[in-house]
Amino acid sequence: MGFKENDIILFQGDSITDCGRNYEDASSLGVGYAMMAAARLGLQYPEKNLTFINRGISGNRITDLQQRWDKDCLDLKPTWVSIYIGINDTWRRFDSGQETTAAEFEAAYRDLIERTMSALDAKLVLIEPFVLPVPEDRKNWRQDLDPKIHVVRELAREYGAPLVPLDGLFAAASVKAEPAFWAGDGVHPSSAGHALIAEAWLKAVGAIN
Repeated sequence: MGFKENDIILFQGDSITDCGRNYEDASSLGVGYAMMAAARLGLQYPEKNLTFINRGISGNRITDLQQRWDKDCLDLKPTWVSIYIGINDTWRRFDSGQETTAAEFEAAYRDLIERTMSALDAKLVLIEPFVLPVPEDRKNWRQDLDPKIHVVRELAREYGAPLVPLDGLFAAASVKAEPAFWAGDGVHPSSAGHALIAEAWLKAVGAIN
């Protein structure tokens, strides 16, 4: 796959991508996986003049991405578009009764991909959402999240995009250390959790083995 000179890599998503970025600073990457992946790529390819952009916004659902896709994706003319969305579509169902069905999620996600492909010559990277069973009630979320995870996997297959298979990776990591070590609330990763995401992302795009 490989990164080319002057590539622009956009990280899109919710709070996990946002991770404390400064909205007043267009180049701010936050302190999570986007910054970690960008730092590693900068070290690995200093001669390529790569640009990294983070447009994750805390609390976003798939429909929020749709509404801001022109401004926060297409207008930026990225050559790589990394999409990480879905956990809030599940969370809102359980905390405020706002359900996004798997079919609605798929239609909106496909819309993002199609708009990107028609407007840009960009490579896609799809990151599946995950949830860990802390606190206990998160176990109930699986019924809603699992079909959305499958949507992301199917779209990655259909469009030939690298998939970052986080749900399985976090489940495997939780054998080595308790789930709360990786994400204290089952959703928002710890620093170690962000490092796991960054490593998985870099492997998915072929930057590391």
